Amino acid sequence: MPRMAREKSQSGIYHIMIRGANRQEMFHDDEDRKRFLETLKRYIVKVEMNVYGWCLMDNHVHLLLQEGIEEISITMKRIGVSYVWYYNQKYKTTGHLFQDRFKSEKVENDEYLLTVIRYIHQNPIKSGIVKNAEEWKWSSCLGYYGRTLYPEGLLNIAFVLHILSEDRDAAIKRFKEFNEQKNDDNCLDDTVNEKIRLSDKEAREEIIKSIGKIQLAQLKSYPKLERDELIKKVKRIEGISQRQAARILGVSPNLIFKA
Repeated sequence: MPRMAREKSQSGIYHIMIRGANRQEMFHDDEDRKRFLETLKRYIVKVEMNVYGWCLMDNHVHLLLQEGIEEISITMKRIGVSYVWYYNQKYKTTGHLFQDRFKSEKVENDEYLLTVIRYIHQNPIKSGIVKNAEEWKWSSCLGYYGRTLYPEGLLNIAFVLHILSEDRDAAIKRFKEFNEQKNDDNCLDDTVNEKIRLSDKEAREEIIKSIGKIQLAQLKSYPKLERDELIKKVKRIEGISQRQAARILGVSPNLIFKA
């Protein structure tokens, strides 16, 4: 069945979500997150694109972008190819990192633009990682609060703040109040209902339920095919990261990534 054509935004602004294949982690450390943001910055310069917001989670990314001089799908493909090349080189792996093509929705008015930014910034809160949006340094939140972000020059805050007030200080204050409001925002209808990540103790209990205590202790010495089948069972458990699984199983993260 042919794919549906992506709906064209009249404003050129899109809320985009990229998810790891089979919900696997896309970022395993801060170096990975920095590399993704550096790649994004490199392409906004090339294609004259604007970035109004982002949030990097372990296994997915939210972006709020305004299309540049080429179609957004082409730009996103370039960014994806560049990051996947880096990822495969670093972790010595192959295959798909992202799940199918990215999801997107049009953002056609100021009211929804602000809603999407709030939704993006509150993603870590609703996933149970932090209590306040500004605690998560891998989103654009701090930039809107007038603080330093990495990498410098990636975020365009002027466009959004001008919606709230022509006075910068007043705009920041109003943005912060809006950004921290409790809400039921559910943009792209995807990540709001994700489970909170399990603690190591909870994860260990779930792994034992799935593969058994004996296999847990001996897994590293099993033949590759048998070991990979057990690891695949573990990777299907909701709320367990691949790094966490590697720690509990006593194997290298590379074995988890490749299974």
